[in-house]
Amino acid sequence: MNIKEKRNLEVTVDKRHIVSIGERLYTESVELLRELVNNAYDADATDVHVEITSEKITIQDTGVGMDLDGLKQYFIIGSDEKIIHSRSPKFGRVRIGQFGIGKFASLAAAACFEVFTQHKDFAAKVTFDKYAWEEAKDTWYLPLEILAPDPERGDGTTVVLSKLSKSFDFEEVEKKLIEGVPLRAPDFNVYLNGRRLLPRSIIGQRIPILEGCKYGPITGEIIITPSSMASTKDLGVEVKVKGATVKRDLFGMETWGKAVARIKGEISADFLLITSDRSNFVTDSEEYQAFLKVMEKIVSIIKKTLGKEADRGSDRRASRAVKEALQRIHKSLARNPDLSPFGPIPYGEAGGVGGGAVTEKGKGKDNKDAEITAEKKEKKLKPKTKKRRHPLVKKITPNAIVRRIRMGDSSVSVCIDFFGESGPECFSEGNVVYINRDHPLFQRESQKAVTYTMYIARLLTQEISLMKETRNPRLAFTRQSKLLKDAFSED
Repeated sequence: MNIKEKRNLEVTVDKRHIVSIGERLYTESVELLRELVNNAYDADATDVHVEITSEKITIQDTGVGMDLDGLKQYFIIGSDEKIIHSRSPKFGRVRIGQFGIGKFASLAAAACFEVFTQHKDFAAKVTFDKYAWEEAKDTWYLPLEILAPDPERGDGTTVVLSKLSKSFDFEEVEKKLIEGVPLRAPDFNVYLNGRRLLPRSIIGQRIPILEGCKYGPITGEIIITPSSMASTKDLGVEVKVKGATVKRDLFGMETWGKAVARIKGEISADFLLITSDRSNFVTDSEEYQAFLKVMEKIVSIIKKTLGKEADRGSDRRASRAVKEALQRIHKSLARNPDLSPFGPIPYGEAGGVGGGAVTEKGKGKDNKDAEITAEKKEKKLKPKTKKRRHPLVKKITPNAIVRRIRMGDSSVSVCIDFFGESGPECFSEGNVVYINRDHPLFQRESQKAVTYTMYIARLLTQEISLMKETRNPRLAFTRQSKLLKDAFSED
């Protein structure tokens, strides 16, 4: 194909598109305040004051301010200035801004924004009025006023938004700023209508996070709050880039049921690529996929910690249930001495549940000592014989719960441990009663606070009655019924 003529084709942008960038940049107009505060952070501000009224919004900072070249750079759309110079000049902060278009988010809620800035002996004011901008179709300049520097003001920038088209809820603004700006950074304070904003302080078990991948470190802290403080509000872990929250994520924990409401905290990964409106990550990037792999590991740590905490709670409940059950059975045996395999038991006998031999969540060695103590006196009274052991007893775990109570001249020990789903619900050896925590009935009844003690008492009276009557199970169960009834009867 022969070329007849060569010309240059001018590339232009409709001015209305510049306005639409700001109007459509964020799904929520409150996000624009976050962007303006983060701009102040990037400019090495130590204090940022945000004032909100029904007529205007003012964001004033104590940063380095801008000279004339800085102002020109500020209004370049899509500038890569903060990417090239990724750290601030004074404090060396990792700059949050990337795209140079956040300032236009102001147009989502205000028809006019004014920029007052001062840097050393230079001061100026620039006004961006949306309606005047659209009317002057062939003019691409903004009105600039050079001002006399104000020594009292010092360096810094003030942005004033006026002709508001949307109202702002104070609590929502406060929430977004607490989440979206680096309040934990040193030498950086943010004030909202005169009150300093502080990062959230959450009570709970803390899991420090320090992981990494080939793209950079992943740090933060996960907090497992107490059950009483579980909340479905703001579910998920905050994922931050350069100190600012981009989004919350559950990372698959949504399948955990109510427990997920206890998981709070934040994860920082500055290498993650984010979308231009800062509301999400570039999820198909290699950086994000590497991040997800690390998060799988972190989630497994959270799950394991939650499980251990649940076990501790389960141990405490089991210990309380056994203690109460033993006390009730002691009272019942004192009332019915003919049903006791331990001989007469004085009513109101001193020495309750526990003593030096009681071990909760003890090591296997401690549990063995408790068992030996429970049978110590019987051994003195009986001739020595070859000791027989139930084969399951050899499998006692380090986390077995052991309780002991004195019964007249003897004592009874209770050991709650894991003997497998298919193992017996309970069994006894000498004066030691073993209860299987893995048994389906135990798993079900242990979740019912009202009947838990009754369930433990049923198993204990069953074994005690069989100790008394080994040849006639029917008679033993009749005696168990009497013991159980008196154990829970009111005086």
